[in-house]
Amino acid sequence: MSTATLKLAVLNGKPEIFHTLQGEGVSMGVPSIFIRSSLCNLHCTWCDTDYTWNWEGTPWPHENDQVEGYKKFKKSDYILECPIEEVAAQVQHFPCKNLILTGGEPLLQQDAWLALINFLRSSDPSYRFEIETNGTQLPNSEMAEAIDQFNVSTKLSNSGNPAKLRDNPKAMQWFAQSPKTWFKFVIQDPTDLAEMQEIELKYTIPRERILLMPEGRDEKTLHRRRLWLADLCRDHGYRFSDRLHIQLWGAKRGV
Repeated sequence: MSTATLKLAVLNGKPEIFHTLQGEGVSMGVPSIFIRSSLCNLHCTWCDTDYTWNWEGTPWPHENDQVEGYKKFKKSDYILECPIEEVAAQVQHFPCKNLILTGGEPLLQQDAWLALINFLRSSDPSYRFEIETNGTQLPNSEMAEAIDQFNVSTKLSNSGNPAKLRDNPKAMQWFAQSPKTWFKFVIQDPTDLAEMQEIELKYTIPRERILLMPEGRDEKTLHRRRLWLADLCRDHGYRFSDRLHIQLWGAKRGV
């Protein structure tokens, strides 16, 4: 039996594992099981999973600082260390084989994820694994082989992260050359396009592998941004990604 454990986010006192439709990226609409890890090496000001990193006593700002009653999270209350056998048991309860390993930043826990992947595939080889990553962590050789699809959400300056943290050339070069990778850029303003294109050019990212997604945690904001962003995608040859889960269920967790 494996002794590997995953540090997972907490939802209603349990690890955040749920069956839904993928809401973003090239797999949008695909029935999927999400497993949300805790911990992240970046701290995006608009992050909608800030409970995975915005701990008490840390200096990082967030847009919700302006919301009455918002406060940073107590780390011990928002992380569960879960043996991979327990995680697998929850996954196997659902009638679905497409898994989304998300976060936080899941590539901070590669060995534990590999143990889970191998455990599940030993019982059913048809399991398929996507990983959602910020593009700053280089997958090791085993992880690179095991993952079916990398969904890289490369951060722009609108995230509030300094360039030295959000840009790891070695990792980005690897992702750019991998046929398993899709890139998603979160766009707040039309001026973000120039910054995104600098990254596209720097790493020779195939344009057909790039998706642009409006930033927004509510339908009103998304509606305001998606129309001009859709025009930009059409005119410049990029794919458009919406946020399907926000349209369907709003800014709720576990959906």
